[in-house]
Amino acid sequence: MAIFSVASLILFFFFLAVFLLITVPLTGALVRLRANYNPKSLQLDPEDGVQPHTGPVITSFFVMLSRVRTLEGWAGLMKGTMPTLLSNAVLAIFSSMFLDMSLSNPRNHGVYNAPTTKMWGTLLYSIFLMLVSLPAIIITYRSVITPCRLPYFRPFYSLRVLLTPTERRKPWILYLTPGLLTAELLHISCVVIGLRALRHILLPSLFQIDDQQPKDLSPRSLIIYLAISLLSTIILCPLEVISTRLAVQRNHESAEFNSVVQEEVGDSEDVQEYSPDEDVIGLRNDMDPYLGLADCAKRIIDEEGWRALYRGWWLTMLFGVFGAFA
Repeated sequence: MAIFSVASLILFFFFLAVFLLITVPLTGALVRLRANYNPKSLQLDPEDGVQPHTGPVITSFFVMLSRVRTLEGWAGLMKGTMPTLLSNAVLAIFSSMFLDMSLSNPRNHGVYNAPTTKMWGTLLYSIFLMLVSLPAIIITYRSVITPCRLPYFRPFYSLRVLLTPTERRKPWILYLTPGLLTAELLHISCVVIGLRALRHILLPSLFQIDDQQPKDLSPRSLIIYLAISLLSTIILCPLEVISTRLAVQRNHESAEFNSVVQEEVGDSEDVQEYSPDEDVIGLRNDMDPYLGLADCAKRIIDEEGWRALYRGWWLTMLFGVFGAFA
């Protein structure tokens, strides 16, 4: 079992700090871009009256990044830091304790770069990743899109803002968020199990975990694997867009409405907002929620066009390729 030496802990916190400073602003802008609701036409209100969409029309990642910087400042760009920090720390510690991986090696944890271990270890990591990632992305994505200022060191206060009374009373309901578990299972299966197994078959020299003589790297196999990694974006990007939409859709138990309908009024009293006069993004009508993965995909295509499923596709491609060869 890996030993938590002082040197490994220092390296771990160093890599984690660099990781957060680089990825949190990028991930935050990407989450907002994918969560932003841009319907193609006029919408009907509950009384069948026509109402125009009033949210911002933003389809560019860098425009969204600039908008966040303008409206919310640097603090807004770092929203989601604490849940990202905690989830990555948990995954790294799990890899170190149960898979005998080095705590200081940044290659040994993450969504796109699973620990370089044997097949059973990859399967164990995949199961644990699913259990951790689902509530983690719900809390992280909601902390990113909320206009409220959340304190870094008051987790219970932040959870009161981010979660509905139903979700706090029954936390397991997060795993029952319509379609989200299915989307996460498909994503993890593609990345951690599918691409990792393919890498083991095509590029065994990159998969070595022992101090053995390196095997020759076949250029043909490398090209095939790189091409498959690039093409996987066709599947992974829509799954990530759908996961984002489903994660920010809050679960609410009500006698009047469907149990997945978002609350009209949150349980957050007297909270400060980053930009009270203008919202960074617009969200879909919370009285008409997505009912599952297939329903979410269909409504996105019908209401916003198929291109909405590929927002930020080039980032998914880059993360996938870098993770595949990490």
